[in-house]
Amino acid sequence: MEYIRVTKENIEKEHICCAIANNNDIQVSSKKAWLLDRFDEGLVFLKSKERGKCFIEYIPAENAWVPIDADGYMYIDCLWVSGSLKGHGYSTDLLNACIKDSRKKNKSGICILSAAKKRPFLSDPKFLEYKGFKVCDESDCHIQLWYLAFSDDGTIPRFKECAKHPHTDETGYVLYYTNQCPFNAKYVPVLEKTAKDNGIEFRAIKLDTKDRAQNAPTPVTNYAFFHNGEYVTNEQMNDKRFLKLVNG
Repeated sequence: MEYIRVTKENIEKEHICCAIANNNDIQVSSKKAWLLDRFDEGLVFLKSKERGKCFIEYIPAENAWVPIDADGYMYIDCLWVSGSLKGHGYSTDLLNACIKDSRKKNKSGICILSAAKKRPFLSDPKFLEYKGFKVCDESDCHIQLWYLAFSDDGTIPRFKECAKHPHTDETGYVLYYTNQCPFNAKYVPVLEKTAKDNGIEFRAIKLDTKDRAQNAPTPVTNYAFFHNGEYVTNEQMNDKRFLKLVNG
């Protein structure tokens, strides 16, 4: 497999894997705009040359859009291989590339979100354990922070308190989200319309700065759904899933 690093210079012509290819689609344009603002902060987006969902996205943890204390570490936003590309060792290729780059940049290690059991849009804990990662912290909603240390200097990543104990004082349904996930640009407005049409109390809160994301009341910031203050899920919803959730 040949891999391509997406940069400021080639992002307009490159397919970014996790959304459709048409640059005029709001999902693609929103994600690419988000990436463009992160490249100067050290973000790396490495993807397969072959079209498909096969990529890794990582950034120095101090610039990650998640509430963690992990200075000196690299944080993996997303490691994704799907469909016919699974089972060929591409996840290992991408992770190894991240490890090599992180060591070269004198990082203390790598960290990433997961859970004890596989959850949608989170890395597979079995894969992480196989690669030597360990759990270093866990939130009340059972989202875990995993890490792979390069040395024994004693530095261990941790959730900030707001992420370790996710809660909001708002009533009804509340969604925290960012443009890191391209699907939000399409489906958040769908949820807002669905809620309005059905008289559902709903508010979407866009985390549009690093500071807001790093202090959000959730360990997952690209998509975090709450109901009456309690964390519900990080799985993206369309109108049907939303109504199913509301109606029980």
